[in-house]
Amino acid sequence: MTHNPEGTVHLVDDDEGTRTAIARLLRACGYTVQAYAGAEAVLELDPDTPSCLLLDVRMPGLSGLQAQTLLQDRRERLPIVFLTGHGDIPMSVTAMRAGAEDFLTKPVSAETLQPALDRALARSRQALASGTDLRDIARRLASLTPREREVCELLRRGQLNKQIADALGMAEQTVKIHRRHVLEKFGVRSAVEAATLLERLDAGQRPQG
Repeated sequence: MTHNPEGTVHLVDDDEGTRTAIARLLRACGYTVQAYAGAEAVLELDPDTPSCLLLDVRMPGLSGLQAQTLLQDRRERLPIVFLTGHGDIPMSVTAMRAGAEDFLTKPVSAETLQPALDRALARSRQALASGTDLRDIARRLASLTPREREVCELLRRGQLNKQIADALGMAEQTVKIHRRHVLEKFGVRSAVEAATLLERLDAGQRPQG
């Protein structure tokens, strides 16, 4: 059966011979590969398609673990598979606790590498789909007028129309109009559904850790 994984593997290894050999192996397995000699290059990536990093650990300049930390600080969610010839248990524990998909040692076979990369690419696809959903929710929230935002926030807290009218100093009928506009812009039928979307947006914007 042909293996046609969706997405790009960004391979980083400072050793040219190793980099060339691994890239050749991956392409033979059906992967699209971009190869780099240093981890600094991955900090410039802004992938809008499924992708993952296959990252060496010990390199001149920026190490693999340092790159992982910088990507986390920037809240970039590129899944990482580490591949090193100098790994140890504390290093692998550090990487995995920080969210690495896997920590493999050289030399590595296609049978070992392929499942790890497939998992990483699948996670990337899932994150991109989720991110698209969150951007859509954010756009809907941004479409609300200032007054609709005020009504929306009170609806989110579970307040009734009369309570909102008292809090904002407006007629209850006016609150009902704003409420209808809020629900229409969010594409939902109830305040509970709108609140659920906003909770998803909040959760997606929290720093990962």
